[in-house]
Amino acid sequence: MEITYLGHSSFRIKTKTATIITDPYSSEMVGLRYPKVEGDIVTVSHQHEDHNKVSNVSGEPFIISLPGEYEVKGVSIFGFASFHDGEEGVKRGTNNIFLIEAEGLRVCHLGDLGALPSSEVLEEIIGVDVLMIPVGGVSTIGPTEADEVISKLEPLIVLPMHYKEQGINEKVFGDLASVDKFLSEMGAEQAEKLDKLSVTKDKLPEETRVVVLQRKA
Repeated sequence: MEITYLGHSSFRIKTKTATIITDPYSSEMVGLRYPKVEGDIVTVSHQHEDHNKVSNVSGEPFIISLPGEYEVKGVSIFGFASFHDGEEGVKRGTNNIFLIEAEGLRVCHLGDLGALPSSEVLEEIIGVDVLMIPVGGVSTIGPTEADEVISKLEPLIVLPMHYKEQGINEKVFGDLASVDKFLSEMGAEQAEKLDKLSVTKDKLPEETRVVVLQRKA
């Protein structure tokens, strides 16, 4: 499996049978140029422009934007409902968490998680191999809350997302925390920085490893 970071909360996950794109965004809103990508499956955590620009993905992808169980091109995807804020959705509504299973690996994309998931959802996603987690705060959990979620889920690889990065729209996302604040909270200041993550079931780390993927231009 190969994972590439497309910016904000968007990743490209390539398996032997399918390409999955998570949360494609509006370049106009986010401020980052969205690269040309093709996909077989697109997951949408919620209907905000910085997460639901499915027209940016070429091909004829299968769109998953609701909780449920899905099987597409050899990939199993499970969607779980959560909240986009700490007030049970009063401020920002709901958010989908997606668990992707392929090639013996379990990859979890938390979307714009705004509060600790329910105990029922935690049971479903605990011990995932790869966790994509928002760390910037403001409209999602921040560095401290992200650290708490990670301690509960005990993933083997952590990929931070949804943080303030160079080129982002300052008017909309200027108050997000940088990824460095999250790394400091985790005590992982020397985290690996990679252009892409290649992962197989037989070469997973024994302890939690934080990887900062460099955005594909």
